[in-house]
Amino acid sequence: MPMRDLSAGPRVLLKRLRELMAEPLEPQERLDRIVRQIASNMVAEVCSVYVLRSDGVLELYATEGLNKDAVHLAQLKMGQGLVGTIAASAQPLNLSDAQAHPAFRYLPETGEEIYHSFLGVPILRAGRTLGVLVVQNKAQRNYREDEVEAMETTAMVIAEMIATGELKKITQPGLELDLTRAITIDADGYNEGIGLGHVVLHEPRVVVTNLLNEDADKEISRLAEAIGSLRLSIDDMLSRREVAQEGEHREVLETYRMFAHDQGWVRRMEEAIRNGLTAEAAVEKVQSDTKARMMRLTDPYLRERMHDFDDLANRLLRQLTGFSGRAMDQSFPSDAIVFARAMGAAELLDYPRANLRGLVLEDGAVTSHVVIVARAMGIPVIGQAAGVVALAENGDSVIIDGDEGQVHLRPVTDLVKAYEEKVRLRARRQEQFRALRDVDPVTRDGKRISLLMNAGLLVDLPQLAESGADGIGLFRTELQFMIASQMPKLEEQEAFYRNVLRQSAGHPVTFRTLDIGGDKVVSYFRAQEEENPALGWRAIRLSLDRPGLLRTQLRALLRASAGAELKMMLPMVTEVSEIRAVRDLMQKEVQHLSKFGHSLPRKLQFGAMLEVPALMWQLDELMTEVDFVSVGSNDLFQFSMAADRGNARVSDRFDILGKPFLRILRDIVRAADRNKTPLTLCGEMAGKPLSAMALLAIGFRSVSMTPTSIGPVKAMLLGLDVDLLAEQLNQVLDDHRSNTSIRELLVSFAASHNIPLS
Repeated sequence: MPMRDLSAGPRVLLKRLRELMAEPLEPQERLDRIVRQIASNMVAEVCSVYVLRSDGVLELYATEGLNKDAVHLAQLKMGQGLVGTIAASAQPLNLSDAQAHPAFRYLPETGEEIYHSFLGVPILRAGRTLGVLVVQNKAQRNYREDEVEAMETTAMVIAEMIATGELKKITQPGLELDLTRAITIDADGYNEGIGLGHVVLHEPRVVVTNLLNEDADKEISRLAEAIGSLRLSIDDMLSRREVAQEGEHREVLETYRMFAHDQGWVRRMEEAIRNGLTAEAAVEKVQSDTKARMMRLTDPYLRERMHDFDDLANRLLRQLTGFSGRAMDQSFPSDAIVFARAMGAAELLDYPRANLRGLVLEDGAVTSHVVIVARAMGIPVIGQAAGVVALAENGDSVIIDGDEGQVHLRPVTDLVKAYEEKVRLRARRQEQFRALRDVDPVTRDGKRISLLMNAGLLVDLPQLAESGADGIGLFRTELQFMIASQMPKLEEQEAFYRNVLRQSAGHPVTFRTLDIGGDKVVSYFRAQEEENPALGWRAIRLSLDRPGLLRTQLRALLRASAGAELKMMLPMVTEVSEIRAVRDLMQKEVQHLSKFGHSLPRKLQFGAMLEVPALMWQLDELMTEVDFVSVGSNDLFQFSMAADRGNARVSDRFDILGKPFLRILRDIVRAADRNKTPLTLCGEMAGKPLSAMALLAIGFRSVSMTPTSIGPVKAMLLGLDVDLLAEQLNQVLDDHRSNTSIRELLVSFAASHNIPLS
């Protein structure tokens, strides 16, 4: 049957659909009347809606023209038949003879064998397929482009019905729709722990509630104005001095500019407006269509461009709707798990600390600023969770497992119960550890071990008393700089350090001087792009090249420690001469403060981090130059093994408990012993009972770790005979022909002596 001219068709159809959506109807009746209206408007003999269920089945939810008895009975799997093909590809299918298509599948219960022409479009929301909308006719014909566009626009209305949960009332018992499907995503665990709670999208999607326009010309003008503002804002960002002439930041902005000036993108939005959508609904439709196609790409570069396009479209939506972002209001859940593509450290600290149960990132690395801060806050963190933001909705239930690196979105009841039991077991274990808080950390054979904690923010300090730590073995001063919007002034630094010392209540605190550069680039201090930033201009190298920066920090530390003890150390020392250079700057600051009558610390201890392998050939010189040494095991391991700990392909290639690295650590211990220089190890291996066993066996008597690790490590050492283990371990380390695994030796020793490792 020939179809009439549809120049005004989509607008008339959308107007009638808007009226239907406003009527107080039951979901099935509303859906039945919608398909009837579509069929009438498009002069189609069949109109059907298939909705995707959580089990991957497309179920017929409503039809005009097919057998009514087939509703909720006719089903196709994803990828099966024409409807399944559309759902899987997220692309329309326009056929003059549907039965000749190789994917055609005959469903006898529907009675559709008499229909030849076929037009099906995916029902999309945020790029996700929620179902399929189909029209059919007996006569063989191809549907025009404007008819396809009209169907896609209409599908948006049905997508909102599905998204709002209206169709739950007519879903078969025991089944649910795909939008509520339980999903498990395997990712990377960046901080251990389990979080049960509800999703809070860091940048929530703009919810477009006004889909249908009254005046197309007015909406096109609104769109043009918003696009113009968007282009100007991108040009402004590109012209700023702080944006480097080269590098990743500029590349992203250049990509934004390319998309913003793409005429094809603009034309598609204008066409959607002419078909009856508002400007913001047109943006959302084109964004969803584009995203659905790009999500199926395998090329990583093109997939990254999808993220850029998505970000740009969201910026445009925010301009059109006046949406200002998330609101920190009383509706913020008490068990929030924040989902973000990426975010800054300061943004995480904006959230109510008491309500945070975890953080999930699509991007980022274990060493990124926000991860460092999240770990300091003691919440589980998941990274590299690809696509998770698009799959989640605000308020969705979620479980994150930082131990296994998994995100369980909308988990089934049995999984929730299993994790609740796991959390209860962990809580009981933590109660046992808390009972050890005031127990002296002395090994079974009488060796006193100093258990220190790592910190970097004021929110860390209450854990000093709660964990029973002897003090703070590593205070990362750079975190204060990372979360600030501008360089902290001398007075701000001084007040901060004085507050740290006051809250530590007499416990020793070891401040590490500023360790920025490399992957720790603060927004107001831009360094040049480097091929290998981990080995580049960072830490003490940067500080010595910018002595004003270092001297300000030294002065702040000296003033904050007046009348008390100041213990400070330098990061990433490569040559002993660097220590002497900083000592000279320190002496100048002491003289300056004395000259102007400032009080000084009653005692100053000056130390260095041993993280660079070059110091292994300066050990005795190093030990005599400083008051103490702290081994940074994370960097020392990656530099020794030439294995980037942020690179998943090589980060697990070498064992931190392998013989080469343990021999390096043992040599450091022996050098400290013969020079009578106090020695501590700061790093992840100190906080794990198994690796801590090895550290004690090779001679470490002071270790610093995250506060939550102190309990498990103390429980381990209370049952450990250090000399007995040292004898066995050193024998294996000294035997160059032995193939004995150190890890297996430690596990076996712990099992045979009833030493807890968790």
